Amino acid sequence: MTIGIFNFGFILFIMRTVIQRVKHASCTVDEQITGQIQKGLVILLGIEEADTIEDLKWLGQKFVNLRIFEDEQGLMNKSILDIGGNILLISQFTLFAQTKKGNRPSFIRAAKPDTAKPLYEEMAKLLSQLIDQPVQLGIFGADMKINLLNDGPVTIIMDTKDKDNF
Repeated sequence: MTIGIFNFGFILFIMRTVIQRVKHASCTVDEQITGQIQKGLVILLGIEEADTIEDLKWLGQKFVNLRIFEDEQGLMNKSILDIGGNILLISQFTLFAQTKKGNRPSFIRAAKPDTAKPLYEEMAKLLSQLIDQPVQLGIFGADMKINLLNDGPVTIIMDTKDKDNF
């Protein structure tokens, strides 16, 4: 049996993300910083072939409206919009690692670059519009080094086809 999210025996395709609340973060490729933020979110974005613009729009709205930043009483009541925070968006096909067979992960569920890269770029544009500032980026397909200070730590995993739980 294949591992995945099932609905009447069929695998549903999902866009998978990991969101981290950070004090600061940066992405470096070949010893050059490609993106750098202060307080905000690092978003690792995994894309499958069947993912759509509608998935991006849903996720984008969730990202910017998640109330995971502390208010004056120390409660998680503020969104990235409320605090004027930054976003570092990183493409990460390894979020779809399948490890059921053997010891080498399979990434067969991850979208091919010709599908994933335009969706990644579209997500960056959407998030920039939603937070009204540029989103910092890694380089799609590059060997990236991510440096961050996780705040809390607060780390949230989201799947677009499991919207009822998010």
